[in-house]
Amino acid sequence: MLCRVECLVMVTNPAPPDFLAPVGLGAALDMLAIAEHTILAGGTDFYPARVGKPLTEPVVDISGIKELRGISESEDVRRIGALTTWSEIIAADLPGSCDALKMAAARVGGVQIQNTATIAGNLCNASPAADGVPPLLALDASVELASVAGTRVMPLEEFLTGYRQTALKPGELLTAVLLPRDLDGAASHFLKLGSRSYLVISAVMVAALLGFDSAGRVEQARIVVGSCSPVARRLRDLEEELIGRDGDVAAVVTPAHLSALTPIDDIRASAAHRMDAALELVRRAIANCAAPR
Repeated sequence: MLCRVECLVMVTNPAPPDFLAPVGLGAALDMLAIAEHTILAGGTDFYPARVGKPLTEPVVDISGIKELRGISESEDVRRIGALTTWSEIIAADLPGSCDALKMAAARVGGVQIQNTATIAGNLCNASPAADGVPPLLALDASVELASVAGTRVMPLEEFLTGYRQTALKPGELLTAVLLPRDLDGAASHFLKLGSRSYLVISAVMVAALLGFDSAGRVEQARIVVGSCSPVARRLRDLEEELIGRDGDVAAVVTPAHLSALTPIDDIRASAAHRMDAALELVRRAIANCAAPR
């Protein structure tokens, strides 16, 4: 009888999965090299997805790795550590090219979420509605990926491969987001449309970045639309057409420039509404970038 009771206890109360919390990057990479684990950063996506459910997968909690926090600069690159929070980005002293990134940061949930959620978590979750993605694509961002085998860098546009899919390999950790500084003199803007102003998943997002020469002509252009395709998309045809323009550059935008988008019908908006809204938001974002400062 005693044996039977012990067996029942073992079946109904299984041992919890591994929950590892390294305090150094090297230790974290060693853990990831031994076995595949779910990586926990800020936890603002991780925990809500598991409400009412037991934790079943092994986890490596990287939130205690101080070397993955903060923003630093070199002559050519601005480096945002993987665990940098949206509140830290909002408070950072950044050039106008990063205004869109700051605006997006201020729309990621509420202040409590912004204080905890990380830039790497936003990217690795790879949601089509991830607020940080359009402005980072507009900044020509790359990601730094580390493993025990070494470190590699790849464009964010290549890292995001599909709906909630990335190019992250087993054993790899996203350690930083890298922004080239050749866009520092540009102006940028971010717009987000949802069912309400805040605390909402977007139906459409637009990030625009424009740089101008001394004569007021566009010499740099990055236009990105999110929530209208499995991965946020740059409108490269529109970007090319904007180069060399001056005056009312927003008037250049036509529905044909949005042909790369593939919006869907869902609870937040119809595909048709998304396309109409995207066209208007692109025009507004470009107009804002071109407005005198």
